[in-house]
Amino acid sequence: MRITCVGGGPAGLYFAVLAKLADPANEVTVIERNPRGVTYGWGVVFWDDLLDDLFAYDPVSARQIWDAARQWDEYEVRATGKEVTHLPGYGFSLGRHRLLSILEARALSLGVDVRWSSPVTDFSDADLVVAADGAGSSLRSLDASHFGTEVALGGNKYIWLGTSHVFRTFTFGFEHTHAGWIWFHAYPFDSTTSTFIVECTPATWAALELDRLDAAAGCARLETIFAAHLDGQRLVDHRADSGGTGWMNFRRVTNQRWDNGNVVLMGDAAHTTHFAIGSGTKLAIQDAMALADAVAEDGPLAPALERYEHRRRAALAPLQRAALASSEWFERMPDHAALPSIRFSYALSDRRGEYPLWRYLLHRATQQAVPRAMLRWALSARRRTRARRRPGVASAPSARAAPLPTGG
Repeated sequence: MRITCVGGGPAGLYFAVLAKLADPANEVTVIERNPRGVTYGWGVVFWDDLLDDLFAYDPVSARQIWDAARQWDEYEVRATGKEVTHLPGYGFSLGRHRLLSILEARALSLGVDVRWSSPVTDFSDADLVVAADGAGSSLRSLDASHFGTEVALGGNKYIWLGTSHVFRTFTFGFEHTHAGWIWFHAYPFDSTTSTFIVECTPATWAALELDRLDAAAGCARLETIFAAHLDGQRLVDHRADSGGTGWMNFRRVTNQRWDNGNVVLMGDAAHTTHFAIGSGTKLAIQDAMALADAVAEDGPLAPALERYEHRRRAALAPLQRAALASSEWFERMPDHAALPSIRFSYALSDRRGEYPLWRYLLHRATQQAVPRAMLRWALSARRRTRARRRPGVASAPSARAAPLPTGG
């Protein structure tokens, strides 16, 4: 089969890997418009469920991703005028550039033809064309009416930044300014850098003059606002060199159909989920897995693409509901600001509104040092047990990432 993937992000590269593993005779080409090594974005987050899938589908790249990832073992919540509180849970983070480097090397080793700085051209000779070129997919836009593409804008303004301040763990920080509340979602993804996503309402954004400042001046203002959290380190906007700025409204992309003849949508081109649940990369890679399974089966392409879409829509539905509820909570964040610290952080944790009463009682108890340490130990034991079940892990050396720094 001749396969062309438009977009050299995680979804396109991983699908190319799986297509070659399924049948080395497949002729797989990945077309990426950006130069080699150039990518936007900082770190990505994921959890055990994606690691389980990665090891099941390709243990070689899975091991490299696991070894390169940082591990964090709780969430920290900070807010002006409130005590610092904590939420249970652990996860992993990895620089987007590092993830792409791993997947690119794996694809090339299997014989995938990866082309950088390549425009979208004629694909008439391809048996399957995979549109994995992001939320603003140029390939999808060629026939948006067929796909039934709809884009809904979120209410808040947000921006993806990076900082050389390495946070101890995944951190939510809320600052009250003269213009209202503004907050960040931050997490470390290597030994020197953290992702730092800033979000606020449009009214606060305008009152802080962030709508008029260029990237450098905007970062300087945010550094002042969040000075207590950055330990003197700078914030970086990737778009500063181009003279622009990265502020935007989240775009919730949906499509009524995911295929058009031999063209199929994957990842953000097919669907987007709000960054507040941190599942964009995970869902894109799981799309690649499902599509690879579908096309590997014997039979015509059309029903294979229908099977792929049906499987992924069913899997996405609960996460999309959670993402919508989460984004709406942040749009109403000022309504929760007067809550005491423990209730505020619990409201943040339960922003989907699904928790039973015992979760609040556990939350209160684990703000104390001893119960919190016991819960972290239990989660760590569960993490190690789950990891040992993965193919090839039990007999291999530990892949635990280096300990995170103890500073805030």
